[in-house]
Amino acid sequence: MTARSIRRAVAATLVTALTLTAAACSHPDSSQGGSDGGSASAVVGIAYEPDSLSPLLGYGKDGNSKIFDGLLALDADMQLRPALAAELPEISDDGLTYTYRLRQGVKFSDGKAFGAKDVVFTYRTILDEKTNNASRTELDAVEDVTAQGDHTVVFTLKYPYAPFAQRTVLPIAPEHIAGEQDVNTGAFTTRPIGTGPYVLTQWSKGEKLSFTANPHYWGGEPEVKKFTMAIIKDDDVRATRLRSGELDGAILPPNLAQGFADDDNRTTYAATTYDYRTVTLPTGNKVAGDTAVRRALDVAVDRETMVEAILNGSGKPAYGPVPTDSEWFAEGTERRHDLAAAKKILDAAGWKTGEDGVRVKDGVRAAFPLWYLTGDKLRQEHALAYASDAKRAGIDITVEAGTWEVIEPRMKHDAVLAGGGSPADPDFDQYTLLKSSLAGDGFNNMAWYDNKAVDAAIEAGRRSGDKAERKKAYDTVQRELVKNPGYTFLTHIDHLYVVDDRFGELTTQIEPHDHGLASGPWWNVEKWKTGGAGK
Repeated sequence: MTARSIRRAVAATLVTALTLTAAACSHPDSSQGGSDGGSASAVVGIAYEPDSLSPLLGYGKDGNSKIFDGLLALDADMQLRPALAAELPEISDDGLTYTYRLRQGVKFSDGKAFGAKDVVFTYRTILDEKTNNASRTELDAVEDVTAQGDHTVVFTLKYPYAPFAQRTVLPIAPEHIAGEQDVNTGAFTTRPIGTGPYVLTQWSKGEKLSFTANPHYWGGEPEVKKFTMAIIKDDDVRATRLRSGELDGAILPPNLAQGFADDDNRTTYAATTYDYRTVTLPTGNKVAGDTAVRRALDVAVDRETMVEAILNGSGKPAYGPVPTDSEWFAEGTERRHDLAAAKKILDAAGWKTGEDGVRVKDGVRAAFPLWYLTGDKLRQEHALAYASDAKRAGIDITVEAGTWEVIEPRMKHDAVLAGGGSPADPDFDQYTLLKSSLAGDGFNNMAWYDNKAVDAAIEAGRRSGDKAERKKAYDTVQRELVKNPGYTFLTHIDHLYVVDDRFGELTTQIEPHDHGLASGPWWNVEKWKTGGAGK
């Protein structure tokens, strides 16, 4: 998918950010920075860093890792193409067997040969309950994975899981390295070895990730020989370093991207995403868990104003995890801003307005805290706007900031301004977001949502191989969220990136919630050409 180039479209309003967790960045090594003008290096500014670089612990599971490859990869149009597999998989008629023929002659960056045993090791290790991989349920359909010789791998599934091939973009780890150490704490988690286009040379936590081109990469040695991801939490600092020439590209919030609209040497790219912001409404909270309160908040919130005032128009209203322009969106589930309807819902449920303007029912005030991640201005602005809209309906929401270490123990009872979204398949996001059995499992089902109809529909969507049946199942999920919204979905966000024009016209993909690290115009930096198309 070709990115939309934006040069004059972004208006400046609120200070916003597309940041997650990270520490401030010191100056990148000038020899690798954009200031040298050389074609052999590129430095980009991102807003956060991973906890681990091991695919066994979840790193790169959606593809585009610069260090690793999956069996398959996604192209610019989000279509699957062979990577470590020599061709797309052969799928049995019953949808229970996937056979992959592997690309021969591929080596890990340490010179050791890649083979079927590495694929088997990777998937079996992730499925092992002793491995600290929060995304294990994504491979629930896998019954077994076996090697047939050195160049063929066969996956046997428990049920015909329609999007399984998309799961095999997951990076492959070398058994001879990762299999010889503790999977959760070993050196491989920070000093990985892979088959990808780049080799990690340095990870200065909170500062930068430095890579050099892999000269033996099976896809051809990248022209960009040195690639650095500078970890810069502060939006203003990131923009300043981009303007000074220290960075060749950066992810920026709309108000700062606007400052580059007339820059003749840089282009701003807007990547369409599935990335949403939502408020968790914990089932265990006497107020947030009340269905009437949830329904009232769902129509009290002014999503259109959030898109314009907070995102400067770079996004769209969100009514659930599926964007309104997706083929999987359930038509008719849009909820328009209607304060009168919100008040009517609360009145009918017995939530009466008290002397201080806050509603009360059975001695319980309609009040609860809403947490957002410290330093994330985009989440802060969403939280403040949400609390303001709620107050007009008589619900008192106190906005609080904290680190994830502070927030996570409170998630069972306190609301959180959260984010999520995956463009690959409805199952990829909805299962972990809504499945009742995953409540309390780390950051899965943060709202402790419990809806038997949703559980059944999610399982039906996951287990059916028929697209029409799957569409029906995910329509059911979205309609149930109208009846009892355990989350208030607010916006879907477009990600904005500004990049030096010396790399030519670049592209972006439709992006997930996790972005910047391996998304953006540098999703295929190994294909960048100075003055070329970068396709």
